[in-house]
Amino acid sequence: MSEIAELFYPAIRWEESRGYEGQRTAIEDAVRLGVGGFILFGGPSEHVAALTEDLHSKSKAALLIGADLERGAGQQFAGETALPPLAAIASLEDLQAVRRAASVTAREARELGINWIYAPDCDLDIEPNNPIVGTRSFGSDPDRVGESAAAWIDACQAEGVLACAKHFPGHGRTTVDSHKELPRVEVSGDVLRQSDLVPFRRAIERGVASIMSAHVAFPALDPGGAPATLSSAILTDLLRKEMEFTGLVVTDALIMEGVLGGGESEAVVRALEAGCDCMLYPANVVDSERAVMKAIDDGRLDADRIHQSIERRRRWARWAALSRDTNRPARDETGWATHIAEEVIHTIRGKLPRLPQPWNLVIVDDDLGGPYPAPSRDPLITGLRTGGVELVTGDAPQRDNGATVIALFGDIRAWKGRPGYSAAAKETVRRTLQESKTNARLIVQFSHPRLASELDVNVPILCAWGGEAVMQRATARVMLRELATGSEKRVEIPREPQLPEEF
Repeated sequence: MSEIAELFYPAIRWEESRGYEGQRTAIEDAVRLGVGGFILFGGPSEHVAALTEDLHSKSKAALLIGADLERGAGQQFAGETALPPLAAIASLEDLQAVRRAASVTAREARELGINWIYAPDCDLDIEPNNPIVGTRSFGSDPDRVGESAAAWIDACQAEGVLACAKHFPGHGRTTVDSHKELPRVEVSGDVLRQSDLVPFRRAIERGVASIMSAHVAFPALDPGGAPATLSSAILTDLLRKEMEFTGLVVTDALIMEGVLGGGESEAVVRALEAGCDCMLYPANVVDSERAVMKAIDDGRLDADRIHQSIERRRRWARWAALSRDTNRPARDETGWATHIAEEVIHTIRGKLPRLPQPWNLVIVDDDLGGPYPAPSRDPLITGLRTGGVELVTGDAPQRDNGATVIALFGDIRAWKGRPGYSAAAKETVRRTLQESKTNARLIVQFSHPRLASELDVNVPILCAWGGEAVMQRATARVMLRELATGSEKRVEIPREPQLPEEF
């Protein structure tokens, strides 16, 4: 066991067929090696809690166990509370709602044995062609994003869970996805300081525990063109010295192409040279650890600087361990989560029509494909039918009476490499409306509000922000209450498991 291993945080991903058992050997090897923690993706709550308890008890080092929970613990873990995207909550212009979202998320995470949340997203939503930020951001105004980020961080860390402001110095201006390639942001340093860096300054002022670097090049900050993760000009000179950040600097996932030009081991050494403390999602901890030790022996890495990173990590791990042992009363937030999911749903075009039954429901899903399946669309269908709506779905012919409802899904997905709807999805919407035999029509958009501008149709549009099960159920409830002719029935729909996504 080497203390160098504490720099690394490998991933553990739930598999539907084998749970965590398929990775048991790798997990045990990592614990014996002495890694500083893990990143968890997916799993039912009871299995997650059992896994983290086992990890905490077996590790000689105090662990930091993290997860990407921007949209609540239910984003990753079945049985926990799922929430709307950050953009949707921020649209309410209610900082108390932001605080409560963070508190709910952190409390549930801590009860699962997770003490580090990779949120909030401090990127600005200022580039419509950005393929990876979108509804993950609190918005486009730097000051308001900073206020929301500060509120989120306060509430999260008050529950004894580390927050993480990401992706420094800002991923909001990119037009390519760093999962696939290295983006470049060609704006001046003054512009970045006056806008993109503002939320991060607020996060630092609020004492955020960690900041995640972006796999993005900023020539105005580092003329050499290195991604921020590998740039000492950005992480040491700007973040550490100019902005006086003293917490953990953590890489974005090391499996992403935006940082892997020279391979993982070289990326790890360069990230440490640049000023990173924690290496997230390495594919090969053993080889990367050896590369670090060799770089120290060769004089490329300063041993004292690496020891500072290890000690910084240990201080935050001890803080989290002490917080974990503090008794905090559990609270049932189901009612509030249900309310907030309904509250963010709004009309973005036209007036909501009355929809006579039956409803011809056409699902246009632009989220299919990629390495991980999109969430099931059954919660929407089940919710409407449970509420008494007669639905015609699938390829059944449209009727002369009733209404046509299009459920259009178009979330941000790392594998897409683009924002917005595909040409095929837009054509399906156009053709469906053209073939509709009734004037009672509605589009329900499960995506960013601005995507409505891509639809050249004269039909009312209801915005539900995202296609997660929580938003499908909320949409069903809103439609039952507001749109169903002759029915004001409102139903509570049971939660269903969510599928995990990449951060």
